[in-house]
Amino acid sequence: MPPPLARPSRLECSACRKEYDPSVPRNVCDCGKPLFVRYGLGAVSRDALLVRRDLWRYLPVLPVASEDRIVSLGEGGTPLLRCPAIERTYGLRQVFVKEEAANPTGTFKARGMAVAVSRAKELGLARLAVPSAGNAGSALAAYAAKAGLEALVVSPKDTPLSIVQETVLFGARLFFVDGTIARAAEIVRAVCTTAGWFDMATMYEPYRVEGKKTMGYELWEQLGGLPDWVVFPTGGGTGVVGLWKAFQELKELGWHDGPLPRIAFVQAAGCAPIVRAFEVGKDGSDPWKDPATIAPGLKVPKALGDFLVLRAARETGGTGVAVTDDGMRAGVTEFARLEGIGACYEGGATLAALRRLVETGKVKPDHTVVLFNTGTPLKNPFPPRPAKVSTVESADEILRKLGGPTA
Repeated sequence: MPPPLARPSRLECSACRKEYDPSVPRNVCDCGKPLFVRYGLGAVSRDALLVRRDLWRYLPVLPVASEDRIVSLGEGGTPLLRCPAIERTYGLRQVFVKEEAANPTGTFKARGMAVAVSRAKELGLARLAVPSAGNAGSALAAYAAKAGLEALVVSPKDTPLSIVQETVLFGARLFFVDGTIARAAEIVRAVCTTAGWFDMATMYEPYRVEGKKTMGYELWEQLGGLPDWVVFPTGGGTGVVGLWKAFQELKELGWHDGPLPRIAFVQAAGCAPIVRAFEVGKDGSDPWKDPATIAPGLKVPKALGDFLVLRAARETGGTGVAVTDDGMRAGVTEFARLEGIGACYEGGATLAALRRLVETGKVKPDHTVVLFNTGTPLKNPFPPRPAKVSTVESADEILRKLGGPTA
């Protein structure tokens, strides 16, 4: 007989703690704040983990009832890459990159949508909608296609073309709006209210966080424990909140008895509402006026779960860091040249943040640090211009340009 699973016992408001029945589809609490899935974890042992390489290894602590109800494209189980050249450059003992570009559709968004779509189908939902700066939309489109459900995506009109093409390829209905993802979210909410779609927006339903938390469980297994720091790029905040939830559950399960990793969340200098709130000691952020950054995933002027990101950083002794677009570009180049890692701009932001954390003494030489590259560079808008490339007629001409001998 297989070991028992932890079943969702309730949905609990992350702010006022009001509880709801998890068998009934629901977005947020009556107070407007995000809901968390809570489980009866007492029956779960490490033996209950499934023999799988993807995130569904952690089905015993996920909200889907059984393996036959999973909607999967092979998400999760991503590599944790040691970075010795970055260690030498920054004077650190251990630096790793969690390579989320290895997920289906090329980003960590696949984790959240895999679990959220699986749960939506289990609850009998058939029409799913999301506002997206790109990658959440393409991930929803892919998993909805796999599940046989309808998908609707509303995006800012400056969404990168590569992501737009992917979203349409998977059969979602796609619409553009003027303005930011905040405007897209308003429109999606109105459509869902009047036409019976279910809103899958970041932190606006309980189950995308459950998919993202599997990154924390994987870290714990891959490292044989937890690191001193995790550095995560943050727009809507689901990744940070998911990691924080995983670390708390590992403690509750009795699988980790040391301190929790310090969480450093990273935003763009041109759109850093949560960093600004952290710096001035506020519990929530104010909307950022005129957001501007090359990283689409960081262009979120106001996040529903901002107070949770702030709580996660403060309770773990972490911090918030804002980095410039030039810093992101430099991080992308450094990842590529030093470690052969192709990073999205959001991933490059974590390396720019690491430099700041080392310079300010927050990260110490003996700390173990995990940076998250959340997506493939192939989706980067405004890619770096290539160096001038020469046209040649022969091998001799190449050798001359390389400074070597000719025939």
